[in-house]
Amino acid sequence: MQRYKHEANNFNSMNLENLVVISGRSAIFKMLNNKNNGMIAENLDTHKRGFFSTRSHQFTPLQSIQVYTTDEKGGAELEVVFENMLKGGDVPDHKAPIEELRDYFSKILPEHDREQVHNSDIKKIVRWFNFLNERDMLTTDEEAATSDEEE
Repeated sequence: MQRYKHEANNFNSMNLENLVVISGRSAIFKMLNNKNNGMIAENLDTHKRGFFSTRSHQFTPLQSIQVYTTDEKGGAELEVVFENMLKGGDVPDHKAPIEELRDYFSKILPEHDREQVHNSDIKKIVRWFNFLNERDMLTTDEEAATSDEEE
């Protein structure tokens, strides 16, 4: 998976802003406050807040993650992958056999680079998606537009 600064684009279907993964932790966190020596973040599962030092941890914002592709763009943003997963029907568990996960990933992102996207990357993406989707934290453009119209 590629990690680099998120560039603005026309695609803005999901709000992954302020969601981070922290090295050494299996959960997804919401960034509450950024400090020069670390970050205060809240675990989305337990809702516990804590300080995480930059000396001990690395922080990866979900919106900065891209999946390597073989097309001219060279990568697909995680938001795009998640939207494809929302539209793609049943998502397997991240503990499913890797062949099943690879087949699924080939269906939702056929242009992913099979050499650079590792099995562990696919498992992480599926785990993150299932975690966020179970908590109704993922919506497509159409769902967001529908809820805005209802209000």
